[in-house]
Amino acid sequence: MSNDPLLQPYKLKHLTLRNRIMITSHEPAYPEDGMPKGRYRAYHVERAKAGVALTMTAGSASVAQDSPPVFNNILAWKDEVVGHMKQLVDEVHDHGAAVMIQLTHLGRRTRWDKADWLPVVAPSHEREASHRAFPKRMEDWDMTRIIGDFADAAERMKMAGVDGIELEAYGHLLEQFWSPLTNDLEAPYGGSLENRLKFTFDVLGAIRKRCGPDFIVGLRYTGDQDLPGGMTKAEGMTVSQRLKDSGLVDFLNVVKGHIDTDPGLTDLIPIQGMRNAPHLDFAGEIRAATGFPTFHAAKIPDVATARHAIASGKLDMVGMTRAHMADPHLVRKIIEKREDDIRPCVGANYCLDRIYQGGLAFCLHNAATGREETMPHDIPAAVTKKRVTIVGAGPAGMEAARVAAERGHAVTVFEAADQPGGQIRLTAQDERRREMISIIAWRMAQCEAKGVDFRFNTFAEAADILATNPDEVIIATGGMPHTEVLGQGNDLVVSTWDILSGDVKPGQNVLVFDDAGDHAGLQAADKISATGARVEIVTPDRSFAPEVMAMNLVPYMRNLQHRDTTFTVTWRLMDVAREGNQLRARLGSDYGDFTRERVVDQVVVNHGTRPLDELYFELKPQSSNLGEVDYKALTNGRAQAVARNPAGTFRLFRIGDAVAARNTHAAIYDALRLVKDL
Repeated sequence: MSNDPLLQPYKLKHLTLRNRIMITSHEPAYPEDGMPKGRYRAYHVERAKAGVALTMTAGSASVAQDSPPVFNNILAWKDEVVGHMKQLVDEVHDHGAAVMIQLTHLGRRTRWDKADWLPVVAPSHEREASHRAFPKRMEDWDMTRIIGDFADAAERMKMAGVDGIELEAYGHLLEQFWSPLTNDLEAPYGGSLENRLKFTFDVLGAIRKRCGPDFIVGLRYTGDQDLPGGMTKAEGMTVSQRLKDSGLVDFLNVVKGHIDTDPGLTDLIPIQGMRNAPHLDFAGEIRAATGFPTFHAAKIPDVATARHAIASGKLDMVGMTRAHMADPHLVRKIIEKREDDIRPCVGANYCLDRIYQGGLAFCLHNAATGREETMPHDIPAAVTKKRVTIVGAGPAGMEAARVAAERGHAVTVFEAADQPGGQIRLTAQDERRREMISIIAWRMAQCEAKGVDFRFNTFAEAADILATNPDEVIIATGGMPHTEVLGQGNDLVVSTWDILSGDVKPGQNVLVFDDAGDHAGLQAADKISATGARVEIVTPDRSFAPEVMAMNLVPYMRNLQHRDTTFTVTWRLMDVAREGNQLRARLGSDYGDFTRERVVDQVVVNHGTRPLDELYFELKPQSSNLGEVDYKALTNGRAQAVARNPAGTFRLFRIGDAVAARNTHAAIYDALRLVKDL
């Protein structure tokens, strides 16, 4: 038996968990009609197959109609959920893992114009900034009804065969009762801490009465809101002890902070550039004080940190949730002593940010996560071995090389630079985003292990490609910044890439025109403002940087607001003219014939990229498919079979930004779904 602390079993009440690694509750927004159907089930089963001890579904499942999810959550208030959950539970159990579900009433953390348009309820009229709904202050019959809803939902989950449930408190209705900031009720549910806890204990009591003393019930909560006027650490310690002493809960799942604003959410669930495991010691304090089973997760992305959390006695179960989105086979690789093969979580938070903008959770650099029904995590070997030539070693090219090599093909990669990375290497020069380079480094290591032939410092021409005698050619040459967006003065502006690469020195009074809304614009503004320069970000959009999304925006805003950066929305840069040693920039509006002017010493334009596609079009006439892609086959997971040119000796494809400016995930997904069938 292994002596690895992470691989030791853990006894929780009557349930034996096979190791100390869990996936904490989270909602990847995969339900269909509010039910955990095929996509949702396949996602959890994949991780169970690979050895995780406990997978916690939902984040959170709604217990009541007046708790409408603001993104696609499981609806635990519907009886039909039982059958779907039972199928998921049975399949997870078949692979030796335990499965639980998190239940909640969102309270004010939702909107009144979702689902059935019922009033949002809370123990006060105070609005939550993130979701903007002004709630109805709860009445006695609301409390009675919702206590019953919790009990009903718990009973449904017990019928489905789950190993236990977890109630979500932080940010949701239960904690809204706890915090003086969100509870202005009178006794018995308002006032003293004991009164503010009464609703939670009434809910727990109703669940115990319905489901019995043996059913596992836990609570996920904040032990310190870290918010002026909110619940303090001292009160959190008292709450923790009272939960233990109540006899109504079996484990504590501890976090620290608040989630009613984007900055609060980002501090509680940190992203790249922020400290790893920032609340681990705090969770350890609660475990030491209570001596009670304690779970925790918050940016624990690597095995070493997780192992320390268990070995040091800070936790009983360690959550590695985003890490399992990056690599669902993480536990299997630990068991097999293949930790170097684990695909690292880079903290990009593409997964969570997509959810909060109404999309499905996808991992930035594992395109199979959330697509387990159609995309493989383990690449199958090809029956016929081929020669595959790839041009470009950015994320698209590196993923194509990795997948082709896993298939068993002979792979050659041409790259004009002296090392791989493409745009990722550029963005990773920012210290806050340096973790991004792991997307490339992991693929490079995987490719080298499979014998991929890399030819760096080679600006490949058609003759170089043909000399490899390829069966398949994949153009992944990416794109170059497009800055020619002005009526006049295009020669007077620089690109964000010029700034980020250091090829152009930042000015002292700079206008950044951001018409792409992605990281590059904010990164350039951040780098320029750090020099002490005056920076104004101008965008024609009604909000700036819409592609960056909420949680990733927070670190930028903290820097840029601290430096007094100006943000100007709904104005478009029209033209630039030289005026002495300065530049006069004219702004126009899409809303009418309005103009404004700025005098600056530098104009930086962020307008995406245009494909580097000359090589593709040169090779196209010589290819057997003439570059054509069968989209129906591609999207349905079938191999390409287009044949247009009998004289062609190879097939030709292009992927990533060599097709059109998109993002890293799109580039990697392009490569995976094409090359897995070559």
